[in-house]
Amino acid sequence: MSASRKTASRYHEHAGNSLYQKTVLDNRLRIVTETIPYVRSISLGIWANVGSRDETEKQNGISHFLEHMVFKGTKKRSVKDIAQSIESLGGYLNAFTTKEQTCFYARVLDEHLTKALDVLSDIVLNATFEPAELEKEKLVVIEELKNAEDNPDDIIHDYFENTLFPTHSLGFPIIGTEANLRRFQREDLRTHVKTHYYPSNLVVAAAGNVDHNRLVHLVDQFFRGLRHDHTVLKRTTGPNRQHRTGPKEYSRPINQAHVCLGTIGYSIRHKDRYSLMVMNTLLGEGMSSRLYQSIREKHGLAYSVYSFAHLLSDTGVFGAYVGTDKGKIDDSIELIHKELRKLKAKPIPHAELERTKSQMKGTMMLGLESMSNRMMRLGSGELYFESYQTLDSILKRIDAVTPEAINRVANDLFDEKLFSTVIIRPS
Repeated sequence: MSASRKTASRYHEHAGNSLYQKTVLDNRLRIVTETIPYVRSISLGIWANVGSRDETEKQNGISHFLEHMVFKGTKKRSVKDIAQSIESLGGYLNAFTTKEQTCFYARVLDEHLTKALDVLSDIVLNATFEPAELEKEKLVVIEELKNAEDNPDDIIHDYFENTLFPTHSLGFPIIGTEANLRRFQREDLRTHVKTHYYPSNLVVAAAGNVDHNRLVHLVDQFFRGLRHDHTVLKRTTGPNRQHRTGPKEYSRPINQAHVCLGTIGYSIRHKDRYSLMVMNTLLGEGMSSRLYQSIREKHGLAYSVYSFAHLLSDTGVFGAYVGTDKGKIDDSIELIHKELRKLKAKPIPHAELERTKSQMKGTMMLGLESMSNRMMRLGSGELYFESYQTLDSILKRIDAVTPEAINRVANDLFDEKLFSTVIIRPS
């Protein structure tokens, strides 16, 4: 007997000729689709509203480790069966973990939707976490951790976030620690699934040539045994900005210095988030950005330089990165602050703002040619907003950003007393 259901919303988005639909099952599991009738593929994802910020210090890394372990066997599929299940159809199967979400996804031809959902639901709901496979995968993830440590331009972001959030789980590395990984046991993974993988904490998202009603029927079929749990987990609120001490430094046997500096930023629901995103594009995304033109083109101090804005459910991170010669660290940091001070001093020219908006909108539109990108937008958006953010509404909000709004955001965020700086120096 199928679960009862209700369709929460259904409408066309004229840009791209797509149809968005959402259904909430009686057990509160959500299904969101974007039907694109002119393609032959489907990107399908099962999203869980859990990530590294939902872990304790001793649990740190378990969300990511579980993401690995579900591929190591279920009640009816071996490791090899799982690997071949989608690849043998010409498709792709993978997963990822963030600070706040875990996603298991597949990309297949539209005719293989049933198979894709069968495999994804099986690994999410029926993973066995066999002790022998668990011990092997610990070694794999520890090697992944070592690989990250060997890439200073990557690992510096973990160090930077730990400096911003030293006493909060947002400062934990997603991959965890070697000590924790060696300690995890089968029961830890089972407890993690039971605690976080309940229906109202899950979303099934699909984009491409997908029939919404058919997918709802299949989800009914494959998730029938998943019962609603009335326990709703609440996250600890992210900390506010506060005064920072001097730079935090590390030493590595490398040839180039790496620098991250920045501050706690805005959440994904903040009223000024679009102004922040436009400002970030203008400041540090692409070859035409101010940081690139100043630090790389004008002064020749770096090969790689950029800014970044990570927007989370209740807080965020804003910062800049530069890789430079060990003798040019102070010069590079000063040039970054110089560009930040310019944004605070006066509103940006209208021509530069319009060019930046066109860059953002073009990048967004080009990204929508990928069904995987559309599925990511669907699943993540449902977890953050419980609704669909139409492309038209996003473009209008980008267009509404003014020079004065960017100036206001810059003055709000760019207080150098609240900035953290992390440096990895060549030893």
